[in-house]
Amino acid sequence: MDRYDARQALEELREEALLPHPVRLRDMILRVRLDAETALELNRDFQNYLTRYGETERLAREILERLATQAPKAS
Repeated sequence: MDRYDARQALEELREEALLPHPVRLRDMILRVRLDAETALELNRDFQNYLTRYGETERLAREILERLATQAPKAS
């Protein structure tokens, strides 16, 4: 990827997230045997992750969409 190509970065964001998708992360948590205290703590952390994951993805998409509509500077 060209480091400065917003369109390409936007396409890559749509194709693959660098962070684990929340559903996969939830499944990872569910597949491990946890004591009650750890399960509660992980659930709180997961809820926080879920919120921030969505917010970060939305912000990145908005920034890249705005950049992708702009003409690049002449070199």
